[in-house]
Amino acid sequence: MAAKLIDGKAIAARVRAEVADEVAAFTEQHGRPPGLATVLVGEDPASAVYVGGKQRASEEVGIVPFDRRLPADAGAELIAEELQSLNDDPAVSGILLQLPLPAHLDGPSLTALIAPEKDVDGLTPINAGLLALGAPGLRPCTPAGVMVLLDDAGVDLEGAEAVIVGRSNLFGKPMGQLLLAANATVTTCHSRTRDLAAVCSRADVLVAAIGRPRTIGAAHVKPGAVVIDVGINRLSPQEAGNRSGLVGDVDHDAVCELASAITPVPGGVGPMTIAMLLRNTLQAARSQAELAGART
Repeated sequence: MAAKLIDGKAIAARVRAEVADEVAAFTEQHGRPPGLATVLVGEDPASAVYVGGKQRASEEVGIVPFDRRLPADAGAELIAEELQSLNDDPAVSGILLQLPLPAHLDGPSLTALIAPEKDVDGLTPINAGLLALGAPGLRPCTPAGVMVLLDDAGVDLEGAEAVIVGRSNLFGKPMGQLLLAANATVTTCHSRTRDLAAVCSRADVLVAAIGRPRTIGAAHVKPGAVVIDVGINRLSPQEAGNRSGLVGDVDHDAVCELASAITPVPGGVGPMTIAMLLRNTLQAARSQAELAGART
């Protein structure tokens, strides 16, 4: 029996509609809407597309977009000045520094300059620490989106064995923390893991985020497992054949007969990232409004 498809596109649309309603209520209550600033350094075509999508999505839900573009040869000092200006601007609720940055720049160091209360990517050291401690804070968008997908699919994480393939600061590590907070038993695999298939095949929930196409196959999946495919890889026309050139880290055809539920690529995890970014921006705006009210 084929796995149930977890429709990230539909779930993301629902989240965005909820955010739009809540943004309208926030704007009426506080007299101004939340604002989301994106900072793009250079002219990387993929990054420009991502930023454009975030700008459009903001406008669609009533969040004011602030589009900041800097040249590819911009130095760290210029970027730091731009981030500080946005930190100081009360109209800006959230700030996103689009990654990756040009090679001469240190992404983590510059991201750390974003005020934690405006860090809608959830990547500053303070927000990472709050997540590790289980304290309230802004969470990284893609892992938070995965948690929404699992909840929508009715997955019981209490005591479940969850395996994450990938240990990046952007996804793998925060994903593990969120699953731990939901009382799952979490194993994180990486490039040095011995017998990856054996470890993965124990999982009730398997999350693949390694950036290599179709790496996770039938041998990695326990029958009845829930499989979340975070990867998105573009194949050459020769590799893709007659199909879409976009594939995940999971060999979907090989796995879908074993899994109980699986996310497709595209249309699974991807749409959730921007939806959760919008939710984070609203959360940031609410927190800042509460803090401002407490000071008056």
